[in-house]
Amino acid sequence: MDLYFSPMACSMATRIAAYEAGADIRFLKVDTKARPKRVEDGTEFLAVNALGQVPVLRTDDGELIVENAVILQYIADRFPAAGLIPADGTERRKVQSWLSFIGSELHVGAFTALLNPKAPDGAKAFARERLVERLTYLDAHLKGREFLAGKFSVADAYLFVMLTWARYLAIDFSPYPALSAYRDRLQTRPSVARAFDEEFTLFKAAA
Repeated sequence: MDLYFSPMACSMATRIAAYEAGADIRFLKVDTKARPKRVEDGTEFLAVNALGQVPVLRTDDGELIVENAVILQYIADRFPAAGLIPADGTERRKVQSWLSFIGSELHVGAFTALLNPKAPDGAKAFARERLVERLTYLDAHLKGREFLAGKFSVADAYLFVMLTWARYLAIDFSPYPALSAYRDRLQTRPSVARAFDEEFTLFKAAA
């Protein structure tokens, strides 16, 4: 399998999941600042994904999978022994609900504006207000819990990336002690620490 990624982008969640699962994945770095966007092997990335967005996963049989939540569930289902998502039923839907929440309420609902230098100040202010509400909700949920849904799942991998972005934006986490402790615990998890160290090194090198 091939994962098209950009350092410190949401694609890092799939790297974390791959390390958790022991998956054999080749990582192909995409230069999203280049015009046209290019893969490190010289391929024009728009030929891989017409939207120009990472992640994209090329499966062993050549299928191209896009959208972070879908890729994460594919990895989890492809390597069920890792226990990254329940096979079915209520517990699976809980993880899927968290994936949807993270993707819509945090990733798109807040960070898309906050990380976009072209976003107007009003949009950024609105996004910060939304982010406070969402972080407060997460903090309340994580009180007395180690993970979002019983055990470590692909939803935790995705949320870790969002919390990393929040740190990059110097978001004050003092009002969210449970969420802050959760983030710090995840940072020490071997798969998370490995993925973060590798991607942060690449991110700094490209800065």
